[in-house]
Amino acid sequence: MAIEEQKPLLDAPIPGMSMTHELGARPWQTAAQFTTVDEAIEYYMSRMATEEYMEQAVEVLEMGVAVTDIANTMQMAGVMEGKHSIDVGMLVTPLIMEMLMLIGDNADIDYDDGLTDVKEDTVSDSMLEKMRKEMKSRIDKVDNEIEEVEQPDTEEVKSGLMVRRN
Repeated sequence: MAIEEQKPLLDAPIPGMSMTHELGARPWQTAAQFTTVDEAIEYYMSRMATEEYMEQAVEVLEMGVAVTDIANTMQMAGVMEGKHSIDVGMLVTPLIMEMLMLIGDNADIDYDDGLTDVKEDTVSDSMLEKMRKEMKSRIDKVDNEIEEVEQPDTEEVKSGLMVRRN
């Protein structure tokens, strides 16, 4: 196998490069393709009604990705592609979420809607007490093992470079 030489990573954007493009050269800087909420909803619903999209959505939902995350990603992609403005995207997001949940329900999968706060596991006082007792017993066991090991009687040896001479 031949080892390829590593090329320097000079393919990164130059600072301020985004300021050098003409105004309106980027999709999000031009007029949106869909200016009303109804047009944007039609756009998303027609894309989401395809069999290919539904299969992909089911796979992503089964992986545990929250519905809110998918919907936000979709609407932000629409903004960056110039499909609609950010405010239209925010208004369409709940409907995208409803469609994703409908797809999840029809596939009979347990999905995370992302709307409920996930409470961190709380540790009860009894659990803390049980853990404390377990740790104390382990420490006592180690202490007993240390005491059982006999240390050989050795006289203190005073030799070496740093020993004070009398």
